[in-house]
Amino acid sequence: MTSVKLINYSSSTADWNFLVNLQDTSNKTMDSILDDIISGSNQPREGFVLFDSSDHVRFENNVPVTGHNYNCHRQIKIEKNIKGGEGYTVTIFNLDGVHPLWRDNVQMAPKRMRIESVVGNIIEMRGFGEDTFGNSFADYGISIKIEDGAITVVQLNMFDRFTSIVYLP
Repeated sequence: MTSVKLINYSSSTADWNFLVNLQDTSNKTMDSILDDIISGSNQPREGFVLFDSSDHVRFENNVPVTGHNYNCHRQIKIEKNIKGGEGYTVTIFNLDGVHPLWRDNVQMAPKRMRIESVVGNIIEMRGFGEDTFGNSFADYGISIKIEDGAITVVQLNMFDRFTSIVYLP
């Protein structure tokens, strides 16, 4: 198994004060699935949690290859596995508009993932299974940083490309 370290990106010109915007139809449901994620359970209750990002930084081989992408709005949705069974489904949406070819705002198609580890306040998920074309989800993973019971950073890991994108509030 590949272990991924959450990239701690800091800027000499800014001190990060992370904010989070979690949304759901019911705080009880949101708290339940977030509690399941924090506890490391791969058998979550129904529901979902959303993390809204307005900035991200791309890394290749742990080296930043872009600066900040301010005002680049993305939303990461983590929900109970939409295919049933264990784990979660993770989808990333582009909140800046609809793609002209695909006619939707899906930035990363839904990927089934399960929690691989919980170390301190970092939860690592890894893709499993495959899509309808036979493409493996194992090349994808996310690292979630939790502070004060809320998601503060989500890092998308594309293992086959040695690439990570750190989503900041």
